[in-house]
Amino acid sequence: MGRRQCGRKGFVMRARAYRILCGGVGGLLVVAGLALLQLFLRFHSAGFSGEQPELPVPFDAWAVYMAAMAGCACVGWGGSLLGAVRGGPAARTVGSFSALAFALMAIYRMIGWIVGEYAGFARLLRMEAVLFLLIALAFVWLRPPRAGMEA
Repeated sequence: MGRRQCGRKGFVMRARAYRILCGGVGGLLVVAGLALLQLFLRFHSAGFSGEQPELPVPFDAWAVYMAAMAGCACVGWGGSLLGAVRGGPAARTVGSFSALAFALMAIYRMIGWIVGEYAGFARLLRMEAVLFLLIALAFVWLRPPRAGMEA
């Protein structure tokens, strides 16, 4: 097998891994976004209190409003990643901005962990920061070359 054939096989495997990453993360973002929207609807249904035992933190009306807004953004972001699975010129850009977003999410979690206001969630913040940094690195490492994802 020549060097050129080996390079083509590596490109195909990398493109496939990138598509799996985009599809998996995109699907999870859509599900998380819908869950946040469901929290908003549940909060405003009759008899719901933000201090339910199944919720990790108490919510007030503004908190669920912001959660619903984040949920809408997650649905849109997840949909963009699901669209990137098909390939095309925008797939590289969607992945690059997703890497940036996950890196920013990890950074603000690290700041929250250092500040100490979220001491009760320190372990969770560390785990989330590591997870988000790993996802960001995966988007950078698996990003297809400028030629696109024709494989």
